Amino acid sequence: MSARLLGPADVRALAARAGLRPSKQRGQNFVIDANTVRRLVALSGVTAGETVLEVGPGLGSLTLGLLEAGAAVAAVEIEPVLAALLPGTVAERLPGASARLDVLTGDALRLERTDDGGLAVRGGAGATARTPTAIVANLPYNVAVPVLLHVMAEIDSLAHGLVMVQQEVADRLVAPPGSRVYGAPSAKLAWYAGAAKAGTVPRGVFWPVPNVESGLVRLTRHAPPDTPVPRRDVFAVVDAAFAQRRKMLRAALGGGPAVVAALQRAGVDPTARGETLDIAAFVRIAEELPR
Repeated sequence: MSARLLGPADVRALAARAGLRPSKQRGQNFVIDANTVRRLVALSGVTAGETVLEVGPGLGSLTLGLLEAGAAVAAVEIEPVLAALLPGTVAERLPGASARLDVLTGDALRLERTDDGGLAVRGGAGATARTPTAIVANLPYNVAVPVLLHVMAEIDSLAHGLVMVQQEVADRLVAPPGSRVYGAPSAKLAWYAGAAKAGTVPRGVFWPVPNVESGLVRLTRHAPPDTPVPRRDVFAVVDAAFAQRRKMLRAALGGGPAVVAALQRAGVDPTARGETLDIAAFVRIAEELPR
């Protein structure tokens, strides 16, 4: 089934119909190139019959591409006017696909699983009973990291995905320990999934044209670390380690003989710095620190 994907004139016309002026505050940059959309869908590995979570569908460029590939889409949109417009765009441009689209209106940071395995947004509108197995999204630049970490934590059915983010964010998400840009987002994402670069996206395929480059990150879910310590305790150690970059761990974690002893039991040099440790090391530290 082939869709009439959105081009530059289509995107501008839909925005005018909605009375929308793209917001920098919301990180709204809409894809206007059909070839880019089909490239993203192909890189995502999404298959027909799969349910995809899309955060920030905007005017529907990527939504149409995912539906064209035969996937079902649970689209979470914070702007009520855009959420209301999306079903009509799909009905007009890909007749017959409307039954595979569910639109949830609200903040993706309030997205949660429902008892039937589907999704809903706390305080928002709409829901889906479908269980998503992939995330494919052009994430708003200003909230990309917290949204990605939230959905990975909340929706454990997500087995893989492809997200488009600011290039600097992409670099951080895939950075290994010891890298100049390795930080808390890198370590936290590694709890849930492997992350790898999947390419770049030129500025000219967006409207309005952003001031930053965009990068693609491919995600592959793996089992979380096997530990009795709650994830929040491990992430608290990660946050403390990176609160002041270049600070030795013994100082970053509060100092004192108990901290030094805990680091030694965890097999970590107390003079090491957080940017040299992988998620497994942070887990060992959390297991040994007094609680």
